[in-house]
Amino acid sequence: MQLSTRNQLDGTVVSITRGSAMAVVRVRLTGGDEITSSITRDAVDDLRLTDGMPVKVLVKATEVTLGVE
Repeated sequence: MQLSTRNQLDGTVVSITRGSAMAVVRVRLTGGDEITSSITRDAVDDLRLTDGMPVKVLVKATEVTLGVE
């Protein structure tokens, strides 16, 4: 499948924390950094996500905000 999203990062699922409707999926990227994604529990089931599974992280944001003190 080809996608228009340019920010595509390879990673591995580290953990999945399920809530009542949403889940937080923590992914370790190839370089060692980690990123989390909040997705629906249904999406976790549909994708059959499990710990240790390789995934492609797609990042598409209309705004990125930084802050410092």
